[in-house]
Amino acid sequence: MESKIEAATGKLVVKKVGGKSTVTRCFSKYPLKFIIPNKVGSSETDAVWVYTLTYGGGIVSGDYISCEITVADACTAVLTTQASTKVYKSLGSKSSEQILEKQIFRVVLDSSLVIVDWITSGRHESGEKWDFELYRSTNHIFLEGDQPLFLDSVLLEQGSITNIAERMQDYQVLAMVILLGPKLKQIQIQVQENVRRMMSEQLYLPSTGLRPHGKTQSDHFLAKPSFVVSCSAFGPKGIGIVVRIAAMTTESVYRFLQHQLAGMETLLGVSPYS
Repeated sequence: MESKIEAATGKLVVKKVGGKSTVTRCFSKYPLKFIIPNKVGSSETDAVWVYTLTYGGGIVSGDYISCEITVADACTAVLTTQASTKVYKSLGSKSSEQILEKQIFRVVLDSSLVIVDWITSGRHESGEKWDFELYRSTNHIFLEGDQPLFLDSVLLEQGSITNIAERMQDYQVLAMVILLGPKLKQIQIQVQENVRRMMSEQLYLPSTGLRPHGKTQSDHFLAKPSFVVSCSAFGPKGIGIVVRIAAMTTESVYRFLQHQLAGMETLLGVSPYS
């Protein structure tokens, strides 16, 4: 039987050709497909956009996807999807099975990298909330020489006493955003300031007992925030930041990403999530 190391389903190489970032190698096979448009955004911007698709519009039980992507020096590439990736239940199953995701990034000291990794509870409007046995998302970033720079893993697992939906309460989205490298320094600073302001406004309590709309301090303490976000630096001299989000709606996370990453338009040709 073909081993999973041998069963790579996708490979991309981006190099400089004629002074432009160009896909020089592209391979994919079921259940993965790559779409590479001729140009996204301004012709003045040097960035390759690559969209990943899955046959049938989602991932089903037994699907395995393994990609290797190489971006050469002085090149810019965007790997994204046209819509959210669906994970479908297997026939006869009351819930989806295990969902395992692992992303490993190897960078040099002057590389710039953006990672947006988020998951929703499912079609929660139809009553589908965190309806799977196990979800694990691992993101590791290594510097040259396999020096660990950022190691992270998120695990959601059904328990014998409480299930995932009970532990998540009303939160329907978990997200993580990583901004790393010199080209993103100004965006990092702006995001840190925005997150600090958002949470200080949400948690701020005036000295008086009354709050706007007649709410008291005790009301404020009892209120569950619909959007919670944190931001912290990592790496030598704080070269990267990680933003973590828990939210009750997909739309609020989308708006946050749209606003916070708008400054990347000059690098990518268009604003992400625009």
